[in-house]
Amino acid sequence: MPHYDLVIVGTGSGNSILDHRFADWKTAIVEKGVFGGTCLNVGCIPTKMFVHTADLAASPAAAVRLGVDAELRGVRWRDIRDRIFGRIDPIAAGGRDYRTSHEDNAAVTVYEGAGRFTGKKEMQVTFDDERPAETITADRFVLAAGGRPLLPDVPGLSEVDYHTSDTVMRVDELPERAIILGGGFIAAEFAHILDALGVHVTVVARSGALLRAEDEDISTRFTEIALDRFDVRLHRDTLRARKTASGVALDLRGPDGEETVEAGLLLVATGRRPNSDLLDVAATGVATTDSGHVVVDEYQQTEVDGVYALGDLSSTYELKHVANHESRVVQHNLLHPDEPVAADHRFVPHAVFGSPQVASVGLTEREAEERGVRYVTATQEYAGIAYGWALEDTTGFAKVLADPATGQLLGAHIIGPQAPTVIQPLIQAMSFGLDAHTMARGQYWIHPAMPELVENALLNLPLDN
Repeated sequence: MPHYDLVIVGTGSGNSILDHRFADWKTAIVEKGVFGGTCLNVGCIPTKMFVHTADLAASPAAAVRLGVDAELRGVRWRDIRDRIFGRIDPIAAGGRDYRTSHEDNAAVTVYEGAGRFTGKKEMQVTFDDERPAETITADRFVLAAGGRPLLPDVPGLSEVDYHTSDTVMRVDELPERAIILGGGFIAAEFAHILDALGVHVTVVARSGALLRAEDEDISTRFTEIALDRFDVRLHRDTLRARKTASGVALDLRGPDGEETVEAGLLLVATGRRPNSDLLDVAATGVATTDSGHVVVDEYQQTEVDGVYALGDLSSTYELKHVANHESRVVQHNLLHPDEPVAADHRFVPHAVFGSPQVASVGLTEREAEERGVRYVTATQEYAGIAYGWALEDTTGFAKVLADPATGQLLGAHIIGPQAPTVIQPLIQAMSFGLDAHTMARGQYWIHPAMPELVENALLNLPLDN
């Protein structure tokens, strides 16, 4: 039974832990799928490459109201798909080749199979081929095995052809119609992608709003825009899924009774779940929450000494930039166990690359009220800044929350063009303790540029001083 100094399970952010400082460690990597993890293969990177393509496809229609008569002559789906994965797949393959054959990894053993704990710090790896399973042990484990799509309990779903975000980007043909089941960020991004590329999109949501985890003003505005662009069915319970001659049908129950929607493609976008159950982490003594996330302390260590976890497996944020930060924390703590550093989850931003784009950091107004935090808020419409005039944007805005006594920012939320980029100065201000007044007046803001949205929102805050 091989014994290792360190075993890393998963090759997303966990794969970045090993560098030259681990050269004298006997190390193993366990990967049951493709190298690179969710972000590279089925998540943030390919989806944003599709989003950019969708933005271009949607631009001729948007240009008409600016006096530019452009037209979309066609969409070559397979060319789009193959260009994107023609770049991504070699990166994933290169990551595997580097770990399995490069001289820098002479002390690294790669197990390309599914790992499952069978005892304390003991893992069995099973393979797809006829090789017998192998059992390995280690002094230290890093669990970075990510997550997978969460499937709702819909009768008949297992009997129809459906896609998740893991598979939909590789379909051979675009359908005339698609149903997206879900109202979160995955649904929002794929609704934009498919619609811009010529697919009639129906979004089915159980709640009364899309992106309901966002600040309520953001969610309300996004939902209003989506209702104008897509066939959005809110307050719908999905009664069953059925095969049809042309694809799939969902029987729904809503405020006006039962109804049916049909399409050639069904995308199930109802969230993701951590892979802790596939690892059977309880067998090694690691605890999980009700949602299945591995429980870790501020040092990313589980309650089992020497067993760390990071990324989507343990973090409810489920964001690549969070996983990367946590991997650096784990890396340091493996190398310097007597001088551990804590992960910094104070101000974690996120973005939704739909249309319009959304970005957020810190408290929503609802969260501030629930926590009894004293706050003031201000907004600035894109339509009120010079670059917003150039864009003729009439729906986007920035919203900021601050402590009225100190001016310290508590939260920021933007919906509109380039929101994930425009919000960055606010993330920086919160991270380094820069108050709203100093932020707004202590620097130049290029005129007429989009960050003036941030400047004006800060100046609009009704602070005590």
